[in-house]
Amino acid sequence: MSIERARKLRRNATDAETRLWPRLRRNQLDGHHFRRQVPIAHYYADFVCVAKGLIVEVDGGQHAERQTEDAIRTERLEAEGYRVLRFWNNDVLTNTDGVVEAIRIALAEA
Repeated sequence: MSIERARKLRRNATDAETRLWPRLRRNQLDGHHFRRQVPIAHYYADFVCVAKGLIVEVDGGQHAERQTEDAIRTERLEAEGYRVLRFWNNDVLTNTDGVVEAIRIALAEA
């Protein structure tokens, strides 16, 4: 896992990641601190609130063909003690407020 790879992923964020990040950064979501493109268990998690053990993944269309791989990834991240929330790019782009509210609820439950 390399810091350079994480930096590259941050620089080349998807439109959905770019839309969601301003809502999560700088403790804006009820004071919870999120980081992005964090290496965990041989993967790079899109967004992570370490204090609450919550990972938010934003999936593009290619993930429709990778459901088995994503299920394995989720299991491994959960084995590291994290809860994983997955949202489709389209959901983030068309219903950002709803996605943020779902994250807020998950944080309250953690």
